[in-house]
Amino acid sequence: MTILVFALLAYLLGSVSFAVVSSWIFKLPDPRTYGSKNPGATNVLRSGKKAAAVLTLLGDAGKGWLAVALAQHYAPLWNLGDEGVAVAALAVFLGHVFPVFLRFQGGKGVATAVGVLLGLNVWLGLLAMATWLAVAFTWRISSLSALIAAVLAPLYSVVLLGFEAGTLAVSAMSLLLIWRHRSNIVNLLAGKEGRIGEKKTPSS
Repeated sequence: MTILVFALLAYLLGSVSFAVVSSWIFKLPDPRTYGSKNPGATNVLRSGKKAAAVLTLLGDAGKGWLAVALAQHYAPLWNLGDEGVAVAALAVFLGHVFPVFLRFQGGKGVATAVGVLLGLNVWLGLLAMATWLAVAFTWRISSLSALIAAVLAPLYSVVLLGFEAGTLAVSAMSLLLIWRHRSNIVNLLAGKEGRIGEKKTPSS
């Protein structure tokens, strides 16, 4: 029963969309109405307001890290161990991707996944970030960076965490993240995927 409470609280935290929150703070259009229509940092950047995109990135990553950090602190008190932490990690990610507050139409989960990885193991998160940055600097395509990082994250997790519950959660997140990028994969194969920093008007 306690593990369900962990999952529910983490899911509700994940359901808070910082793309929508930051857009409201900076008086920008709803990110679900322009560009890729994805409530995430990359799409908010298309509004031209970098501060809003940074707030979105930090907020979405921060909630992933916070859910794991809280689970790591309280799980031992409830005799849940690594399983409780893994459940919270996956639940906060699911909350971002399928948020109850946005009728289950959320973001693709890249920033939140990074926050979760940093919470599980700092080096795991840093490796995923380094992978994303290396690909982004080379090709300047956010989705390609996310996809390659998602493919490699479970391998990093096996090396750093071993075959434990946390690695299972990382693998599940990676699979879902790749699935959420299926339209981007089609665009990548067709050579039509947008590049980082491309500005699209809110009406586009």
